[in-house]
Formats: sequence, C-alpha cells, structure tokens
Amino acid sequence: MLFQRVAIAGLAHIDAPRRLSSDEINLRLKPTLDRLGIKIDVLGDIAGIHARRLWDGEVLASDAATLAGVKALGDAGIDPDKVGLLVNTSVSRDYLEPSTASIVSGNLGLPDTCQNFDVANACLAFINGMDIASRMIERGEIDYALIVDGETANLAYEKTLERMMRDDVTEDDFRNELATLTLGSGAAAMVLARAELAPGAPRYKGGVTRAATEWNKLCRGNLDGMITDTRMLLIEGVKLATKTFDVAKQKLGWVASELDEYVIHQVSKVHTAAFTKAMGIDPKKVMTIFGEHGNIGPASVPIVLSKLREMGRLKKGSRIALLGIGSGLNCSMAEVEW
Repeated sequence: MLFQRVAIAGLAHIDAPRRLSSDEINLRLKPTLDRLGIKIDVLGDIAGIHARRLWDGEVLASDAATLAGVKALGDAGIDPDKVGLLVNTSVSRDYLEPSTASIVSGNLGLPDTCQNFDVANACLAFINGMDIASRMIERGEIDYALIVDGETANLAYEKTLERMMRDDVTEDDFRNELATLTLGSGAAAMVLARAELAPGAPRYKGGVTRAATEWNKLCRGNLDGMITDTRMLLIEGVKLATKTFDVAKQKLGWVASELDEYVIHQVSKVHTAAFTKAMGIDPKKVMTIFGEHGNIGPASVPIVLSKLREMGRLKKGSRIALLGIGSGLNCSMAEVEW
C-alpha cells in the first residue's frame, strides 16, 4: 500500500463541547468503589485520563461526521459535487441500516456519482478508509475522496455508569467495564486528492498492515458498553505493534530517530508509554490528547494530526508516522510527508 499520487487536500476536527472529568465519575461511583475496596484512581492516576468530551443533547454519529466533513471540504476549498467517494469510519453509528455514510452524504449534498459506504474496523477504520480511497485515487478512478468519522460516547457512559452503580456489581464486572469510561466523543474528516490537483499539499505515502486476529475476544463492544481484558489487550497489542513497526522499517525505510512526529492512536498513559518504549520512539515526538479527551476511537489519529497542524508543529518536509491499532487485533502504520 504505497502511493505516489495522493495528497491530503483538507483536514479538520471537531471537539465535543461538554467536559466530563474523572473526578465527577469517581464521585458518582463512590458507593461502588467503597464497597469493593478500590481506593486508587484508576482513570486518572493509572490511565492518565482526567477528562473526556461528550456532546450536548442528541447528537448522532452522522451529525458529528457531517460537521467535520463540512469543515474539511472548506479547508480543501472544493465543492461537494467534486467528491467521488465518501467513506464513513465511525465506530458509533445511527442505525444498523442504512449506512451512516449514506446519511452523511445526504447531509452534505454529495452528487449521485459519489460512491459512499461505511468501513468498520474498530479504532483502525480511519486509516483503512484512507487506504481504500488512496487506491481509487492512485488508479485514476476519482479525483477527490472524503473520509469522515463521528464518535458519540454519551450512551455508553449513561448505560455503563448505571450498571457499575448497581449493588450486585462485582470487582470483575467493574474491571471488565472500566475501559468504557476512557472513551471520548469527537469528529474528524480528511479530503484526499490526486496530487496534481493539490500542489504543495502534504502527501499520503501509504503504509503497512498486520493482523493478530486470534485475539479477537479481548475487547468486544456495543453502542451501550464494552467488555475489555485490558491487561492482555496491552500485552498482545504491543507485540503486534512492534511486529508492524519492524515491517514499516523494511517496507517504508523507517528509522525511529529520523521521523519528525508520531501520531499514535490515543488509548491511555500506560499504552502510550509501552508503545513508545517498545519501538524506541522519543516521547517528545508524540503529542497526546487522551488526558483531556480520552480515547476517541478511529477519530483520534486524524484529530491529533489536525491539532498538530493547528499548533504549527508540522513543517514543510516533515515526516509523520500514523500508528493505528484496533481491537480484533489489527494494526496499520503509515507515513505522511508534510
């Protein structure tokens, strides 16, 4: 999956407006924490997640993705009728059918020639969407593609906190559901284009993917909650990421010290420390947002990339590594040349 003709013409993110702190969650869970004898602040002190963002009111995944899509199209300076492909990559979804992509497409007024569909692959889906779109652009099938992601964690928080506050919840129940309380809401979108249509724009170079699907039972979620074996997910996730990083060294010519920024899927303080140590990455090259935004699923990689640009950390010629991993387990690593 290496590309010569693909540029990032537009990029945008939307932060959900309502801040929910871990202190507020711990206060609500205090009766359960006291009954189970849990005295440590697992969310804040261990995971390093002090807050996360939620939407105000009834915001659907398609609503959030549409907001980001409008912003990305504006950033690219193109009209919706030029988009030949829309890929929605959200874990969150409005319905089982129709596809969330079809709703976003209708909201944006995309033309009847624009193919649209959802890609679901846990927290890896946005990078998967970039790869699918890039193949079509590389072959000359389309000029522009729009990849969107809108995550809504509100329902998961409401239902998970209800379950964790029950009198009969056990320590195992509590541990298995805790990772749900690290999730966050937000949205991101990216416009990919044939490079000649976006001169001077950052180039998407492509990347590598590896799977360890024998571990598909470590994290299983629905819209109202998630059961996670956090210990084994970390152990096997680091193994898979290290294997994928070694492949990236061979196929992409990566040398850890030569890359300028690492955009790592945001899970927690523990995960980030383990990943950077295992792959020999300088932590100063990893901007983290999990402390205030939590784990925003597949939106986290494009959100961090967008925030890095907003901060002025991405310079012309910078080499940026995108590192994504999703429950399943699947891992992709790709490069952007700014």
